[in-house]
Amino acid sequence: MNRRPTLLAALTLTVAAALTLSACGSDDSSGKGEGEDKIAGADTGSETSAAPGPSETDTAGRPKISFPSDAKNVFEYEKTGNATKDAALADSTLSVNSVDEAIFEGSTDTKALGYYNIESALSDSITYVSGYIKKNHTWVGETRYFDYKVSLSGDLEAYVTYCSDESKSFIKDKKTGKVKDTPTTADSYVLYHAKLAKNTEGVWQTTDIASTRGSKECQP
Repeated sequence: MNRRPTLLAALTLTVAAALTLSACGSDDSSGKGEGEDKIAGADTGSETSAAPGPSETDTAGRPKISFPSDAKNVFEYEKTGNATKDAALADSTLSVNSVDEAIFEGSTDTKALGYYNIESALSDSITYVSGYIKKNHTWVGETRYFDYKVSLSGDLEAYVTYCSDESKSFIKDKKTGKVKDTPTTADSYVLYHAKLAKNTEGVWQTTDIASTRGSKECQP
């Protein structure tokens, strides 16, 4: 199932190379598309992600992120044991959450969107969310994020790669309430490369992100 075409900026060659060297497993990072794609964040397994659910209140003045009851994102990753890497991983999931919240709210002016995303990641996310708003669309169901890898470049820069499984999430027309029931295909699986920078408040903000839909690395 292809919930949305990819609408994310391509990473620079420098970033792609850094991700490859960090054993991300791929240097194929291209962004394309028009219309709608999916990003988000929430649940955890017993030995996996400590990422908060989208409706939980974040600490230290961070904006609260809320999801509707018919949409859910599941993050599956194990803690690395490195506090810096684990913080970058957690904030990368909140970046995903913030974009989905903007879709649900039908607004690119939400507090969380600009809090967890900056530079090209923010501008591309605004364009991406606007595609949903223009068509009066949202999404329902569950999206799973898995196979996380993270590496650091100094104290203030991180690279995160992960996969998504969109086979159980679907586009919904807000006006008619109709849900587009599409079959599961290779395009239901997406590989993401993200670059993050730590700001003065200690928040790991996504600065650049690229995706490859139909990536063999993410298919079962």
